[in-house]
Amino acid sequence: MKIALIGASGFVGSHVLTEALQRGHTVTAIVRHPEKITTVHPHLTLKKGDILRDEEVAALVKGHDAVVGAYNPGWGNPNIYNEFLEGSQAIQRGVKKSGVKRLLTVGGAGSLEVAPGVQLVDTPEFPAEYKAGAQAARDYLNILKKEDQLDWTFLSPAILMHPGIKDGRTGKYRTNTNQPVFDAKGESRLSVEDLSVAIVDELENNRFVRQRFTAAY
Repeated sequence: MKIALIGASGFVGSHVLTEALQRGHTVTAIVRHPEKITTVHPHLTLKKGDILRDEEVAALVKGHDAVVGAYNPGWGNPNIYNEFLEGSQAIQRGVKKSGVKRLLTVGGAGSLEVAPGVQLVDTPEFPAEYKAGAQAARDYLNILKKEDQLDWTFLSPAILMHPGIKDGRTGKYRTNTNQPVFDAKGESRLSVEDLSVAIVDELENNRFVRQRFTAAY
C-alpha cells in the first residue's frame, strides 16, 4: 500500500519506515528536516512539511492509502502539551481534507487503565518529566474518539518502550485495548522494532478501526 508517514525521522517513525519498506510498501516520509533521513530506497519518497498547517498536510498525504502519525514535539519540549495537541489535530484535519480515510496515530501509554477507573498517568509513580506529554496524548485520544469520518486507530505503546530495550525485532507481541499487556514478570515491555511490526500489521489487517489498542510481549 501507499503509506504517508509523518514524523519518519523520529524514534518510532524511523523504525516504522524500515518495517514498511521491508514489507514492500511505498512510503512517503514527511518530516521537518529531510536531511535527517539517510535511507535510500526505490519505494521511498522524502517530503518536507509543516504538520501544523493542515492544508499542507492535506496536499502531502493526498492519494495515499493510509497515514501514520508518529509526530512528537520532543519529550524535553517545555510546551509539549500544547504542541502535541496542536500538531495531532492539524494532522487529523489535513487527512480529512485529503480524502484519505485511514489514520493511525501513535500516542502514549499514560491513558491505559492500570486499575478500575485509574489511568497510568494519574498514578503517583508516573515520571513527572513525561506527564505533560502523556496528558496531551490522553486528551487527544478523547478528541479522536469523537471522529466519525476517518477510520482511525490510536496506538498506545507498552509502558516500557525506550531505546534501552534491546529485544530487537521478534515479530511477536500481544494486544489489548484499554489495559496494559503484562508479561510473566509483571512488565509491560516492547521494543520499538516490534512496536513498528504492530503498526504495520494494523495497517494491513485493520483489527482496531475506530479503537485504541496497545501492544507488548
